[in-house]
Amino acid sequence: MAAQAGERDLGALAGPVLLFGGPYGNREATEALLAEAARRDLPWRQVICTGDVAAYGAEPQACADMLRAHDITTVMGNCEESLAADAEACGCGYAEGTVCDTLSVAWFAYCRAALDRETKAWMGGLPRRLAFALGGRRFAVIHGSVSLINRFVFASTPAVEKAAELDLAGADAVIGGHCGLPFTSLVGERLWHNAGAIGLPADDGTPRVWFSTLTPRRDGVLVEHHPLAYDHTAAAAKMRAAGLPEAYAASLEDGLWPSCDVLPPAERRARGRALASQALLWPPPGAIRRLGQDGLSA
Repeated sequence: MAAQAGERDLGALAGPVLLFGGPYGNREATEALLAEAARRDLPWRQVICTGDVAAYGAEPQACADMLRAHDITTVMGNCEESLAADAEACGCGYAEGTVCDTLSVAWFAYCRAALDRETKAWMGGLPRRLAFALGGRRFAVIHGSVSLINRFVFASTPAVEKAAELDLAGADAVIGGHCGLPFTSLVGERLWHNAGAIGLPADDGTPRVWFSTLTPRRDGVLVEHHPLAYDHTAAAAKMRAAGLPEAYAASLEDGLWPSCDVLPPAERRARGRALASQALLWPPPGAIRRLGQDGLSA
């Protein structure tokens, strides 16, 4: 696959590939994620971040430094785009005047002040899209959607909308971020996957965060969602000490977001319901079948 402007092509990966999103300035969660990748003995080039390295948490510089030190392949998120441009707002796509929009003023100003110039330049040079091949399938990695960096795509987003974005990607699968919730959706014979975020819980009433793995097998690609425990108490204490919004510090502890402003009805109904791990075998076209009974999405 020939790389286009703003795209980085990683070529064919042997797998497994570990995916995670939204470090959000949460040092403790980022350290736990990197430790998990090391425990699995994964080459760092097979660990991919879907963006938003800096956001709600107390240590955005440390998170960026860790990803850079390990040469973690990272796609540009709306936070990176905005911080690199020294914008006054995060560009998250929150509706004006909502709780999330109001709270973003404080944490984004904190990130602007906490990050050094070199890190912001690194953020500005990140690719807006990644491409790789795994198990004979073509994957595109973006932040929100293919057409819009800050578009919220959820499990409940209509399949026709996901299909249109997959068409734009020219890929068999899209790996997205931004929405903060882990899910895997089959779109016909294609796939839309979100590993979730490690910087905040998944609004499921538990302090766990989520990452995922893609493992090529003879009978297809195994897609797995995994919970990650970390020292959320320490991360929350640092946020409070830094004077960041209490609502997000509390979220690390109670597992609930400060607001459900961005959530569609289906995701609102699922708030506070503890997520279960999910495994989905994505076999060659014509052989789609599901593994397991508990899932993060349908």
